Amino acid sequence: MSGTDVTADRARTTDGETSLDHIPDPTKVAPLDARELSRHFFRRLASLEEGTEEYQYTRNTLIEMNMSLVRFAAGRFRHRGDDMEDIVQVGMIGLIKAIDRFEISREVEFTSFVLPYITGEIKRLFRDTTWAVHVPRRLQELRLELAKAREELCTRLDREPSTAELATLMDLSEPQVVEAQLASNGYASTSLDAALTGDGDDGESVLADFIGVEDEAMELVEDFQALAPLVAQLTGRDRQLLHLRFVEELTQAEIGERLGYSQMHVSRLIKGLIARLKAGMLAGTDLV
Repeated sequence: MSGTDVTADRARTTDGETSLDHIPDPTKVAPLDARELSRHFFRRLASLEEGTEEYQYTRNTLIEMNMSLVRFAAGRFRHRGDDMEDIVQVGMIGLIKAIDRFEISREVEFTSFVLPYITGEIKRLFRDTTWAVHVPRRLQELRLELAKAREELCTRLDREPSTAELATLMDLSEPQVVEAQLASNGYASTSLDAALTGDGDDGESVLADFIGVEDEAMELVEDFQALAPLVAQLTGRDRQLLHLRFVEELTQAEIGERLGYSQMHVSRLIKGLIARLKAGMLAGTDLV
């Protein structure tokens, strides 16, 4: 009988109910014992008021007892070449979410309930933080080999290995190693809000400050340049309609009163005029 079993037996009362005793170090509870004890702690958690000290102790004990499930699930992603500590930390988020949402009344085994939460959080980590650009699978696999070779040579040489040394160990050409190194740049993206340090007097800058953006004013200039010859070809009435509607900003009813047209007729004229100008601009763009 394990020490945990002794603790559980010691907690039994005369009426057969199980009163949860203090577990000195929940992280050392064996997985099989944790499965049985978790049932008792979940029943206890359901009867406690959230926010109380006893509730917090019970919840924390459940988390610590079941950390082995996180390590088990994280082990399935060891081949990805990422820091296992980061994977475990993300898996812990899934464990905590599962504990907060698990209901003992459903009579579902907690291990079956929690594993999808843990693996889901880990997969979300890879989805959100890896391969910011599309990289062929061949290069994705080559990146993993490169990471292993680099780690081995760093340990052996006590310094960063050269491209030639990596190529020799991996039995590849130097251009292939360089290609794998370039592919690694697509593995994670950098936030545009990432701070950049410099010697300027403007204080802290961010990456977005140095990336060009579309200038809407320049687009307007280009549109005016394309529109000008088309407007010059319009009749005097059409140019007057444009002036009244878009320069003086009169309503269709006001334009109709000034020109002696009905509002519906003005609407049809302006709609047709805009359609002709748009078609002319598109045709001009296609001819460039």
